[in-house]
Amino acid sequence: MVRRRSPQEKKSLSYAKDRRNGYGENDKSSRKNIARNKRILNRVDRHRDSVFVGATGPVDLEAAENCEVDLLSRRSKWQTAGWRKWPDAPLREMVAYKLRRREQRFALAAWRANEGEVVVDEA
Repeated sequence: MVRRRSPQEKKSLSYAKDRRNGYGENDKSSRKNIARNKRILNRVDRHRDSVFVGATGPVDLEAAENCEVDLLSRRSKWQTAGWRKWPDAPLREMVAYKLRRREQRFALAAWRANEGEVVVDEA
């Protein structure tokens, strides 16, 4: 038999299980952007690999060897571009982050409002 959960338990589970995009972009755009980023990096790698494939005519062996060494020494864009998929953050962390930022923003506004005044303690 399934045990009924209290509203507090439901809220706690929601904070633990629900996730939000912490990067700041629309969560639905990720479906397109992930595929686009993979496509771009793979296209760059394919282009890099096919640069010397279409050469015709007499071949200078020393130049060909230098080209091959240069080609093999280049790393894949997957290793150097720095793009990786990033998981969404738990809702609990996102809410805590927003509350901290709000608190900092109000503290900064209060400080700026009192910046020109000299506060004298009368105690």
